[in-house]
Amino acid sequence: MEEILAGGASALGISLPEGAEGLYRRYYECLNEANRRFNLTAIEGEDGAARLHFLDSIAVLRYADLEGRSVIDVGTGGGLPGLALKIAVPSMELTLLDATEKKVEFLRELTASLGLECRCLCGRAEELGREPECRERFDFAVARAVAELRVLAEMCLPFVRVGGRFLALKAAGSDGEIAEAQAAIRTLGGSVSDIREYAIPGTDIVRRVVVVEKVSETPGRFPRRWAAIQKRAL
Repeated sequence: MEEILAGGASALGISLPEGAEGLYRRYYECLNEANRRFNLTAIEGEDGAARLHFLDSIAVLRYADLEGRSVIDVGTGGGLPGLALKIAVPSMELTLLDATEKKVEFLRELTASLGLECRCLCGRAEELGREPECRERFDFAVARAVAELRVLAEMCLPFVRVGGRFLALKAAGSDGEIAEAQAAIRTLGGSVSDIREYAIPGTDIVRRVVVVEKVSETPGRFPRRWAAIQKRAL
């Protein structure tokens, strides 16, 4: 795993800090053990975790400087991409958000075991995105494989301050999804500024980072309640 991570990071043009490979291994071991108790990931094995979890997550560092920035990972699940990014950029201020208490408790135990300072919040994004301590407080929001982009934008953009960015990790064949989300993103105060593709090192899998700039405040009526979002996406 350590060799895959070191070589893959180099191929992506990313310099990992000293000791990062060991932290990723420990992360993998904890994730693998917890996965026996409750479902966190369908990806198994060191090779798959190194490439499809960790390298895929840190690839966003090619397109965003997270040094010293505040970042919220919305719908983090087992801590991805946020915790993988924190290992690569220890100076970032990371908040991990998930609606499932047992996953958040796992993340609290995991971050303590790894010696990483992170805030782990249990709650629904559409509710916390309205709270003053969270609304438009972050430099970046990140999300990976959580929902379609129209829904994801409504869940994530309310957390981002004006001038910040929302980074959505998406599959390569997402042109239609991105096009359908443009109006929603504008309504929420955002603007798609870039779409970057990358290949996960050691695989033929091509992924995308959709970069959304926060250009104006999100109107107070957003995010809506989950029932309304499910009934009609923006």
